[in-house]
Amino acid sequence: MVNVADVRSRWAVLALGAAVLTAAAWLRGAEYDEQYTLFLTAGVARPDWPAGVFPAGTIAAVQAGHAGFTGIAQDLRATDVHPPFYFWAVSLWRTVFGPGLFAVRLFSVVCGTISLWLTGRIASRCGIRPATAMLLLLGCYGFVYTNAIARGFAPAQALTLCGVCLLPGRHRVLAGICLGAACCCNYLAVFVSVAAVVATGAWAAVPGAIPFLALDAWFFAAQHASRSGQFPPFDIWRGLTRLAQYQTGAVFGGLPLYADGIARIAIGAAIGLVSAGLVAAVSMVRPMRAGAELRTIVAGAIAPPLGLLMLGAVFNNTPIELRYLSFGLPFVALLAAWRFGSDNPGVRHACSPGPGTGKSSVAEPAPVPAWAWTRQRARGFCVPLSVVAAIQIASIAGLLIAPRTMQPARAAAVAAAGLVADGVVLVPRGNDSVGIPGAFGIEAPASLPIRLIRPDDRVATILAQYRRVTLAELTQDSDSTAAVALWRAALSGPDWRRVAIGSSVEVFERNGAGE
Repeated sequence: MVNVADVRSRWAVLALGAAVLTAAAWLRGAEYDEQYTLFLTAGVARPDWPAGVFPAGTIAAVQAGHAGFTGIAQDLRATDVHPPFYFWAVSLWRTVFGPGLFAVRLFSVVCGTISLWLTGRIASRCGIRPATAMLLLLGCYGFVYTNAIARGFAPAQALTLCGVCLLPGRHRVLAGICLGAACCCNYLAVFVSVAAVVATGAWAAVPGAIPFLALDAWFFAAQHASRSGQFPPFDIWRGLTRLAQYQTGAVFGGLPLYADGIARIAIGAAIGLVSAGLVAAVSMVRPMRAGAELRTIVAGAIAPPLGLLMLGAVFNNTPIELRYLSFGLPFVALLAAWRFGSDNPGVRHACSPGPGTGKSSVAEPAPVPAWAWTRQRARGFCVPLSVVAAIQIASIAGLLIAPRTMQPARAAAVAAAGLVADGVVLVPRGNDSVGIPGAFGIEAPASLPIRLIRPDDRVATILAQYRRVTLAELTQDSDSTAAVALWRAALSGPDWRRVAIGSSVEVFERNGAGE
């Protein structure tokens, strides 16, 4: 019998989730990595910008182009480190909904809403309250963030969860297709995909995934050395420290960033204690004594951090970032919801095999299994759900509106537009003319005069052409850091004086100008 209240609560959380993700997509400024999506699907993977001054609107115009599947594949193999499915999907999406950043982000919002619904489906199968699991996932900073930006995390996560939903049933080949397609959206989806297949023993899913994994291998073979030096060398202790830091941030956000001094330390310590309590609570799970789907949830939660450590050991780097851990967040939310809000542990879970059958059974009275009894005994040590929810609500509010959680392009563009007067804005070209110019250009007024700067520029010759310059201090990669340092040193000389300062910008005038 369908529980009407349960269905209504799921739909209410789904509507709330769509609203939160849409708000994040609208409110957050343009980001460095998103520009690769916009330029690649526009057919200009590495733009060749003018050497002199040009209006910022040129950048949005370049991003308005359209690339076909073949062009995207060729550019990816030559210039990037990602598989093609997400970019092919975005190319089609842009044809219908337009090339703007918000329009492309809405594709991620749709995928994120689907992921939220699929998490509720998995929860329902395992006797976990769906609305609780969905709300806990929606409160995860890493989930909202990765499902509101123009990158491949959102569709990869949705396809992974779809595959996990299908694994226990009769459509295991279709589950394999979904898991393989997820890996063709983002290579890192392979960690959860492999863990889910192993946990369920659903080896029949493997043939469905093989064609996609073969395509991944073809792309990765051409790309694997294209971004050497992106991460620091592998170190197990550094890796574990980063994992703890970013896993906590993925669930609870960056609240310590909003404070300074002792307040920052106090907030960080409080969140650390809550995180430790949450880990202690969910560690009461005994997956080997539970059903296959609960084992899958545990495997899905731990697969991304373990996979990233193994990946780092193989390639001698430390590829650990908050967004990379997002693939495990639905399973973390499911574990937390199981701990906080499962059905009566004295009733057999639908994901537990029926006695002597090896098949799933409907809920029926049964002896309390050892893993549920352990959970029940430990209930007094559980972190209150209200505390977890309060921290998550604060972190999502910060994600939506706090400048400290956002990259600097929007704030710098607004400040530069207000301070440029009759001068020019100097913007770092960056490592490849994509991330920094793209984000700044689409956030700035179309008429704003900008000039891209590099570390090898003849600074004195260029500065001789201007009486007033605004330096955008967007130091987001090695080239931009070097270029900004060089130009700031030149502008600190006797011929120039600083006359204004804004968010990530400084304004200089030539001595004697305007007198």
